[in-house]
Amino acid sequence: MVSIENIIQTSIDVKQLILNDKVLVGRINDAAMSCVESLKNGGKIHFCGNGGSAADAQHLAAELSGRFYYDRPPLNAEALHVNTSYLTAVANDYSYDLIYARMLQASARKGDVLIGISTSGNSVNILKAIEVAKNMGVMTIAMTGEKGGQMANQCDILLNVPSQCTPRIQESHIMIGHIICEIIEAEIFPR
Repeated sequence: MVSIENIIQTSIDVKQLILNDKVLVGRINDAAMSCVESLKNGGKIHFCGNGGSAADAQHLAAELSGRFYYDRPPLNAEALHVNTSYLTAVANDYSYDLIYARMLQASARKGDVLIGISTSGNSVNILKAIEVAKNMGVMTIAMTGEKGGQMANQCDILLNVPSQCTPRIQESHIMIGHIICEIIEAEIFPR
């Protein structure tokens, strides 16, 4: 039988590990400040992920382009998968592995930020996007699980949640994403 209390406690335990990891907390702040710098200089924040991570990417892009805590001008942020006609055409005509890389080639500029979300850190389409982003002068941030996968060695900033359990990783990704959004909003539009 599933223990609701155990699931909640496990989620709390993962977040406590993040809270106690000063290096990871510092990297979360670095990621947020990289986004602030990009946006202040006219840049854009690009998000990508697959499945639940795609939903998280879209959620976080909406927090920035819409609003987070308070009314303020919109920020330039977008999830790379929201154009389904583009997505299915490129997946069909080229490869699913290229869906994010090609969109970055079209829409990213030097000084932008790419945030790739993958619990394993091994999603090929995100790895290819990171490669293209780095060649374009786009800062790369990876939100992964504990080991970071291949993204650990390819991204500029690794935000690796200390867990190997996909639901607990995803819960922490949205928490980290919200922290980043809160810092961005406070830095760019101080109250």
